[in-house]
Amino acid sequence: MATDHRLASIDSRTFAARRSSNPLVIVPVGALEAHGPHLPLGADILQAEATAGQLAGRLDAWVAPTLAYGSCPGAREFPGTVSLSLATLEAHARGVLLELARQGLRRIVVLSGHAERGHMAALREAAAETMRHHPSTRIAVLSDYDFVYELRGLDAPATDGHGGLLETSRVLALAPETVGADRPVVAYRASRFVPGSPTPEEWPESVIGDTRAASAELGAKIQEHVLDRLASEIRQILPP
Repeated sequence: MATDHRLASIDSRTFAARRSSNPLVIVPVGALEAHGPHLPLGADILQAEATAGQLAGRLDAWVAPTLAYGSCPGAREFPGTVSLSLATLEAHARGVLLELARQGLRRIVVLSGHAERGHMAALREAAAETMRHHPSTRIAVLSDYDFVYELRGLDAPATDGHGGLLETSRVLALAPETVGADRPVVAYRASRFVPGSPTPEEWPESVIGDTRAASAELGAKIQEHVLDRLASEIRQILPP
């Protein structure tokens, strides 16, 4: 029988007994965001949760309940996207991290399935504030896409991005039942130097890239790369 690594599944006495062994805790973070006509709104949630669960098995970690909403300003105008302000996201993440630290947890990984720059900056600031209040607590803030995108130019075009070949393949491997039949091809034309949401002409779908070659086999390869890289980084940053 597989070990249940979910923090929400254990009782208070078990928590107290294991806390003294300095366990690693993974906090998945997602977003409810449009990913084109073929991927679910919760693609970032399901990727973060699946990766956290698999990583917990490798590192004997606890997985905290997911922070399911993020900041998604680029995709905000697409149907279904729920985008928090940076201040709201930071405050929520900070509140959770402060409470985990107050409970005596000293090794925490914030693992986001959504990699938008402002979103990640808000999570990092929440972690930094927590460590200022609890100097014995160390927190790593990572996105699985820090490592997925290492494969751009290798297993996908260098221009691949949000909802593209790599992400579509990964979701096909992790949750194939959530992936639709469409395989969009979208060129992103907005400048990163212009604030605000892209126009429909600059970004006609919430996708960047050509998804036609997506496959579960490629997704499994991507996921193994992500897990290897995450495990290696976390072992270095947050040793027992």
